[in-house]
Amino acid sequence: MNRFPGLLSTAIILSSALFCLNSSASAADEFVPIFDGKTLNGWKAHRPEYWRVEDGAITAESTPDLPCTANQFLVWQGGDVADFEIRLQFRVRGNGCNSGVQFRSKIRDDGLAVGYQADIYQSGPYLGGVCDEIHTRNGPELLTANGFRTVIDENGQREAEPLSQKAVMKPDFEWNDYHIIARGQHMILEINGVRCSELIDRETEHADLTGILGLQLRSGMPMKVQFRNILLRQISESP
Repeated sequence: MNRFPGLLSTAIILSSALFCLNSSASAADEFVPIFDGKTLNGWKAHRPEYWRVEDGAITAESTPDLPCTANQFLVWQGGDVADFEIRLQFRVRGNGCNSGVQFRSKIRDDGLAVGYQADIYQSGPYLGGVCDEIHTRNGPELLTANGFRTVIDENGQREAEPLSQKAVMKPDFEWNDYHIIARGQHMILEINGVRCSELIDRETEHADLTGILGLQLRSGMPMKVQFRNILLRQISESP
């Protein structure tokens, strides 16, 4: 016999409420697809003529008939990102394989992005490095290079140390894996399973903690870049 039915009912209600709260928090922290593989629903571009879906991938292409004279961006319309992880695959050819994933950024009225970019390039320091697109801070736009961990202090002074490995892009228009992690002022980039750069950005008035997520088509020579299997995990609380 239950001698305290009221207490038991209260306990059941509290347990159910806690379960719902924990389930909601867990769901919010899971990876979810933000590209349906068929359409550009949920994405927007200043110049949409450069963007389409082809072979299940977001595709951007410039040609002699459709030259790209200014960087173009396709922006996710699901809201700003703060602390997050994103996993995707990319492949690119032409124009030095120059592209990138824009994050925690702003989009100007002319369609250009300002802020952090997880860079894509055919090789060298830019591949897997973090750039500051259209930067206004002192120093190079490349904040941390492929194979390095860089700390930027409040005054903009940079200290870099080498990591154990560097990223290498797969040849012949093969798919590459990109994993981008941003928590507070700490950013980590991995390409094809290699942790290729880290950035801790504490520079006053330049360290962006929230902003848009977007994909880049680089200006210049004709090129084609594709992105697929785009999964986003928004982190509710930094550790």
